[in-house]
Amino acid sequence: MTEPRGKHSRAPSRVLRRSFFGVLGAVLAAAIIVGVVASYNAIRGPRTQVASQSAAGTPAGPSQGQLKEASAAPVATPSATASESAVPVMPAAGHTDPFGTAATGYLATRTGTVLAAVYDVKTGQTWRLGEGGPQAEASVVKLDVLETLLAQRARSTGLSASDRSLAQQMIEDSDNAAATDLWYEVGDGTGIRSFNTRAGLTQTSPSSCVVCAGFSWPGWGLSTTNPGDQLTLLKQLIRPSSLLSDADRDYALSLMENVTADQRWGVSGGVPAGVTVALKNGWLPLKGTNGDWQINSVGWISGGGRDYLMAVLTTGNPAEQYGIDTIDQLAAMVWQRMK
Repeated sequence: MTEPRGKHSRAPSRVLRRSFFGVLGAVLAAAIIVGVVASYNAIRGPRTQVASQSAAGTPAGPSQGQLKEASAAPVATPSATASESAVPVMPAAGHTDPFGTAATGYLATRTGTVLAAVYDVKTGQTWRLGEGGPQAEASVVKLDVLETLLAQRARSTGLSASDRSLAQQMIEDSDNAAATDLWYEVGDGTGIRSFNTRAGLTQTSPSSCVVCAGFSWPGWGLSTTNPGDQLTLLKQLIRPSSLLSDADRDYALSLMENVTADQRWGVSGGVPAGVTVALKNGWLPLKGTNGDWQINSVGWISGGGRDYLMAVLTTGNPAEQYGIDTIDQLAAMVWQRMK
């Protein structure tokens, strides 16, 4: 606004009247402008800082180390200064439950117990399906072994050539002998438990034995967990972590993206080619080969307008393929509803 011009010396009465009305008009104009600005600010609301927008926006990908968990509900951010004009940053649009009634209806027709969880990387929303306590991990525990190994070596010399060879066999081929070697190398269940505490896992219990009485498979597969803890473990890989470096996270994901062809089932069910899928599956006959199969799948799916983590644990399956089919179908439903 421009101030009214005029001399400060005494003027004739006519000039004074004209100056008076000029000043009055300017004051009224200023009041109108102030009122309009105040109404605009009230409608638009307080402005969030630019840093908040870039942190909560859609991340470019895990290799760039830019992922950050967003809140599922809008959170008011204080304005930078009281005098700044309002330019709001809107929260990402949320999804409806990706499981929905179709998933619950489908699982009602299946034998066994299914526990599942999905985390939307873009919005920070989490959904859970099924009720029950922790289940046996089977070979998905190998992801926990890998992350523990990476976290331990990050503080010293990094992975040796032998470590890398064993890690590749353990994740890409799900090799049990390699997993057993690394299980001992990280300090068995004690080392795993220490890492899990720092990572925030609260419902995961590493097995106390590798050779377990009455069980013919490696005992680390009897470690127990739930889908929520598996999401927590996966989050260490797709966003900056105090436990794992960017290089370590990229390395782990590269192994999970290159599992052998016959193990590309589970959370990848229904996902089209060209979409990034990093996963680890597990299968274990808990009571011989004739029943009670533990079939699990955990992983990250990114592409086609979607970016989410998914973990599924199933027990009481009458056969291995039965459990695989259950997870494949459930994953396909989630993929369709996450668009």
